[in-house]
Amino acid sequence: MRRLLHALIIGLVGAGIVHIIVLLLVPEFSERDAWSRLAMASDLYKMTRLDAEAGGAPVVKSVDPLFYAAACRFDLADGLVRIKAPGDVPFWSASVYDRSGHNIYSFNDHNANSGKLDAVVLTPAQMIDVRRDLPEELQGAIFVEAPIEEGIFVVRAFVPDESWKPIVSRFLEQSACELPDY
Repeated sequence: MRRLLHALIIGLVGAGIVHIIVLLLVPEFSERDAWSRLAMASDLYKMTRLDAEAGGAPVVKSVDPLFYAAACRFDLADGLVRIKAPGDVPFWSASVYDRSGHNIYSFNDHNANSGKLDAVVLTPAQMIDVRRDLPEELQGAIFVEAPIEEGIFVVRAFVPDESWKPIVSRFLEQSACELPDY
C-alpha cells in the first residue's frame, strides 16, 4: 500500500511538472503561426512563395510536393483586396483564411470565369458598396464576402511534371494581391 501511494505521488508531481512546462511553451509555439511566419517573410499585400522551390526555407511546412503555393496577407480595414494571376496552369485552387488560420472560403479554376484567377475579398459592408455600382474591371471576378478584418489568401498550383515547373512558377510569381482604387 505504501509503494502504491508513493507511485501515485510521484506520478502526480511528474504530471504537474509536464503541465507547467507545456503552459510555459504555449507562447513560444503560438508566435509561429502562419500569419506570423508570413509577416516575417513579407509585407501586407505581397504575394510570397510558400514552397522551397522559390529558394530559401519554405514559409509553411508540409506543402504538398506536387503543388507550388503563394500567399499574401491582407487587412480589409484598408479596403477590398483583389487577387489576380495571369496565365494558364493545369490546375489551381485558392483559399481565404482568417488571421487564426480558419478557412473562410475555397474555390478552384473550375469555379472561375474562363479558368483565370481573378478574385476580390471584401467585407459584407464593402460588398454592399460594390454592388451599388459594380466597376467594369470586376465583371467576371469571384467575390469572397468574408466577415473578417485580417486574413491570408493562398493560391496553390499543380505541377504535373518537371516541364511545368517554370510555367507554374511564373504563374505564382506574376500573381498580384493589391488594393484597387474603387
